[in-house]
Amino acid sequence: MYLLGYDIGSSSVKAALVDSASGVCVASDFFPKSEAPIKALQPGWAEQNPENWWKYLSEATASVLKKSGVAPADIKAIGISYQMHGLVLLDKERRVLRDAIIWCDSRGVPFGEKAFAELGSEATLSHLLNSPGNFTAAKLQWVKQNEPEIFDRTDKIMLPGDYIAMRLTGEVCTTASGLSEMMLWDFKTNALAGFLMDYFGYDSSIIPEIKDTFCEQGRLTAAAATELGLAEGTPVTYRAGDQPNKALSLNVFNPGEVASTAGTSGVVYGINGTVDYDPCSRVNNFAHVNHSSAQTRIGVMTCISGTGILNSWCKRNIAPAGISYADMNDFAAMAPVGASGVTVLPFGNGAERVLENRQAGCSFHGINFNIHNRSHLLRAAQEGIVFSFMYGMEIMESIGMKIDKIHAGNANMFLSPIFRDTLAGVSGATIELYDTDGAVGAAKGAGIGAGIYKDNTEAFASLVKLDEIMPAPDREPYIEAYDRWKKYLRQI
Repeated sequence: MYLLGYDIGSSSVKAALVDSASGVCVASDFFPKSEAPIKALQPGWAEQNPENWWKYLSEATASVLKKSGVAPADIKAIGISYQMHGLVLLDKERRVLRDAIIWCDSRGVPFGEKAFAELGSEATLSHLLNSPGNFTAAKLQWVKQNEPEIFDRTDKIMLPGDYIAMRLTGEVCTTASGLSEMMLWDFKTNALAGFLMDYFGYDSSIIPEIKDTFCEQGRLTAAAATELGLAEGTPVTYRAGDQPNKALSLNVFNPGEVASTAGTSGVVYGINGTVDYDPCSRVNNFAHVNHSSAQTRIGVMTCISGTGILNSWCKRNIAPAGISYADMNDFAAMAPVGASGVTVLPFGNGAERVLENRQAGCSFHGINFNIHNRSHLLRAAQEGIVFSFMYGMEIMESIGMKIDKIHAGNANMFLSPIFRDTLAGVSGATIELYDTDGAVGAAKGAGIGAGIYKDNTEAFASLVKLDEIMPAPDREPYIEAYDRWKKYLRQI
């Protein structure tokens, strides 16, 4: 008996097949092999064609079926993880009306900030736990104001995962966790945030049916089954945004547990057992996968948009030509902790929530032409990313989160010793690395939703800890570099 998980990212779509009995991933693959295109028609914009997500999903499905030799009828449930905060618009015939406005698009910021000011910070934060900021609800307002003909034809709004689920099952639905990502979930009433819908002038009919995160959300249609080579009637039993799902993948479910990822964007995501918020709304709060009216589980998240994307930019533009990421890490390690005074602010991928939605840009500081070389710049870039994590973690701690252990997948920037050691050194937290990813987590989430696993403890019994990184005995060089980083941040 097998479980199929999909992770719909902005860079690629990954599929994973998991043996439900052993918990072992028997096959996985992702497409495209180079980063998926993102359209940026204007500065601060970011769009993708949802049809491409389906194309990549089809390719990944065919690959894992071929690699594994698993019979489609033996796949008992499907789970979906997806890039958060995107906006997909459908007409009454379920056709996509325009390219999706994805997570790192910042055009919604003025509309979210205006709503926050006019509705009042206390009223907004006490209900939504966040400012409307640059989330889906604010992106939709941009469409309403700038593309009224498209808005008028909109029958339903969806997140990227909702769209993929619809393509699989024909069912148009979402989740409370998803609505909290859109900034359309009211934590006081445990219902759709009617006050924000009214403020923006949205009719409640545009919201799909709300279903539980773990439940049967539809079954694979005959058309989708034929196209993907899967069995008709296979249930979709789990759906969650990529960051809550990555926390699930690391078995982070309860208050005090913390997960971190560092792909294109970087995240520290911890579970709070009480409903609380940052008065400046610099960290995000969402309904975690196991949140309910009876059990408070709020995912508190600091997200840095300029993470792996800065590292890949450095590889293309600063590192010696043709070297791998591993070689680039070795090259960067030639510079000492603190990069001999070079400091990088990594905010070059749109508005940053942790900076109250400012677009600060990426900048390099302290370069001395007689001292510094490429290794200093490369190390400083990785340290700057870590320091942006630490800045957000300090805000998380100010609202009650305690961070002394960080769970992370052994992937992306956590493969870099510089990145890991700097994060442990500046935070004082122990880092535990695990062998998992979002697609595997989505598969196991599907197992929970289908009742194949009785709970998360059973689902993640096979989770393997690969390594443990302790803070350096002498943390002072990391702390000094971080203090210098904050000094430059205050100047922008």
